[in-house]
Amino acid sequence: MSNSTNETIATVGLGTGGPEVGVQGLGCMGMSWAYGPTHDEAEARATLERALELGVTLLDTADVYGFGRNEEFISPFVRANRDRITLATKFAIERDESDPFGRQRIRNDRPYIRQAVEGSLRRLGADHIDLYYMHRRNPEVPLEESVGAMAELVAEGRSPTSG
Repeated sequence: MSNSTNETIATVGLGTGGPEVGVQGLGCMGMSWAYGPTHDEAEARATLERALELGVTLLDTADVYGFGRNEEFISPFVRANRDRITLATKFAIERDESDPFGRQRIRNDRPYIRQAVEGSLRRLGADHIDLYYMHRRNPEVPLEESVGAMAELVAEGRSPTSG
């Protein structure tokens, strides 16, 4: 597809000192999870391409979407366009794919955060995540532990920003 008018959406700074992103982001969850199976992967990939063409540069996913399959699905697009997109993904919801009832645990502890970011980086085919944030909060885990773990990721260059 091409944008015959060459118009793109406006941009805005993401947070204080963050990257410029299109004012509209693209939530990728439905491309592989939550609303039923992806019946037309080519159309979903075309949606990613068209969104970027129109200036939608913030892509949002999470490790829990399809048990990581959503991150895997968008990975080729991420790798091909890494210098043009802002990549956001989330952690904290741990589910067991073999559980037919879909029970979940909310995990914000340091070991889980480190495990989750490594899995996301691997599935996304990326060396860093631009915006890495907590999907849900477990009040039994001290917030200082969770934020401290995310600060460590920033210091290591795994995530330039965390929220």
